Amino acid sequence: MKPPRILFSLAALLLVCLVGCVPRPSPRTGFSVLVFSKTLMYRHASITNGIAAIQRLGVANHFHVDATEDASWFTSANLARYKVVIFLSTSGDILNDEQQAAFREFIERGSGWVGVHAAVAGDVATEGGWPWYGETLCARFTNHSSIVEATVKVEDSRNPSTAGLPQRWVRKDEWYNFIESPRARVRVLASLDETTYKGGTMGGDHPVAWCKKVGRGRMWYTALGHTEVSFTESLFLHHLLGGIQIAAGDKPADFKRRANTH
Repeated sequence: MKPPRILFSLAALLLVCLVGCVPRPSPRTGFSVLVFSKTLMYRHASITNGIAAIQRLGVANHFHVDATEDASWFTSANLARYKVVIFLSTSGDILNDEQQAAFREFIERGSGWVGVHAAVAGDVATEGGWPWYGETLCARFTNHSSIVEATVKVEDSRNPSTAGLPQRWVRKDEWYNFIESPRARVRVLASLDETTYKGGTMGGDHPVAWCKKVGRGRMWYTALGHTEVSFTESLFLHHLLGGIQIAAGDKPADFKRRANTH
């Protein structure tokens, strides 16, 4: 009766070996992000903190982060290495015509762009120096409040960048005003309650975060992020991470404009 027992033991050992030898699914390799922070006008002190925070988000969430202020990186060949480009409080005429064309091609062919705070406030967005960029942002900066506490109203609680945030999110920042609301051309994710602070000029329709499709690509913008401490706040970092992920196409999001309720 011993041979069957030996055979049984061998079969069990073989089964354990086979289970242990089955290749496990390889972890996701993620995607690569380029943070661009060139400034030719006002330079935000928060940029250094912002780069470091995005690098930490990359480590924690399995995406690679490069950072530069060198506009020569904006070639079709180099941008092809990335899934998302982040303009981190950029200012001024930051790209020449050839670099602008390469960036536009990068987005419209299916990649993503994230704009943080002053990405909307440079010459290219306010004086018509780069019309496509202004059309992509759908907003033109005019002025801002002082750094004050205000209430952000979450309008899309399913978007990865606003899901999990308080419906009324009280935080301190420098609050941008725009010449007109972008609501008619974008999906608004969050807006300001102007009754909660001084310095707002847009009345009842003051978007501060939105997204839209650009060709086959995706854009996401947040007006938040002026202060250095923003990049240590867990809720703001959650907001920023969600924006990066939907711009990359890593998480699904609804980009459709909603009916204007304002």
